[in-house]
Amino acid sequence: MKEEKKKKKSIFVDGPISTEFIGTKIKNHQSKTRIGAHDIFLGQVRKDEIDGHTVEGIEYTAYQEMAEDAMYEIRENTFEKFEIECMHVYHSLGLVKTGGICLFVFVSSQRRKVAFEATEFVVEEIKEKLPVFGKELLSNQTHSWKVNS
Repeated sequence: MKEEKKKKKSIFVDGPISTEFIGTKIKNHQSKTRIGAHDIFLGQVRKDEIDGHTVEGIEYTAYQEMAEDAMYEIRENTFEKFEIECMHVYHSLGLVKTGGICLFVFVSSQRRKVAFEATEFVVEEIKEKLPVFGKELLSNQTHSWKVNS
């Protein structure tokens, strides 16, 4: 049975999202036998170059209550639009060094194509609508505000 409307809950994790955390979330779905497909998106902090200086990490901040309201709406819209069984989203707050995972989207459905499409939809909605801000910390001890592309 599909998950019904859920209460708003925090999507935020302090610091980078660990592989252990991700693995546990995946393992917890083995007992859900209506699921035939999972799709996972992991956002990782890149070591970009900005004005000749490398990004060493990103410090994430958010308007948390507003972000959780927006994520609730994204979740409800996703369940209305796609035949998915469940969905989980986690985003980092605080410092995530290059190579660290900062966004974890996990969508499950009976069929793979639906899981793929729903995951892409969720990631694009998050990038467009969540009031989460990333201050890219540069190798010259300055910073640049991240712009989603």
